[in-house]
Amino acid sequence: GVYASGSRIPSEMELAKYYGVGRITVRRAIEELSRAGYLNRQQGRGTFVCAPKLKRKIVQKGDVQSFSEGCAANDMVAGARLVSRTVVAATREDAAFFGVEPGCELIVVERVRTADSVPVMLENNIYVYEDNAYLSTAPLSNQSIFEFVRNRTGRAPAFTDPCTLEIACASPEVARLLAVPVGEPLFYMEAFFFDEQRRPFIIGRQRIVGSRYVFDI
Repeated sequence: GVYASGSRIPSEMELAKYYGVGRITVRRAIEELSRAGYLNRQQGRGTFVCAPKLKRKIVQKGDVQSFSEGCAANDMVAGARLVSRTVVAATREDAAFFGVEPGCELIVVERVRTADSVPVMLENNIYVYEDNAYLSTAPLSNQSIFEFVRNRTGRAPAFTDPCTLEIACASPEVARLLAVPVGEPLFYMEAFFFDEQRRPFIIGRQRIVGSRYVFDI
């Protein structure tokens, strides 16, 4: 907390003098902090303090942690900005998961999730429209969609199977929404959620800023 996120720390020489240690010791400490993700060394500019990362548990066979819960566990304030709500026809893969016919209507809710007002994730949550038509008009800004749906229907995600994680590059539109450069490497997570009665419930497809996020596997 001495140095704010994004601020530049003193030079190696200044730190060595302040702490009364050798410059090699200071350099080693900075290297260790950089590897741990606390500092970012920029050639010709100096060393800067990284913003704290959101750490979220994804061991989700029976212990699903929502984005909002992850933020609360890290003493961060969760936020959500609605981007779009779209009704689409189910692909064969999505229809097979939900147990509906291909072409059945699904509703896709797209939101930017923030932690302490910093964009962290572009989420797409997909539900069967017939069972969740209320989502087309529901107020979904700055709240947990899992909690909102639970209060409305009594259903909540309980576990995921499968849940996959891969790397994707930010398209111009995604980069704009997440405030990152075009082509920035992102985590792409796809999760198929079941409820407590092991009924197919929701598909989540999320693009996550790797420099702002840590997975607890």
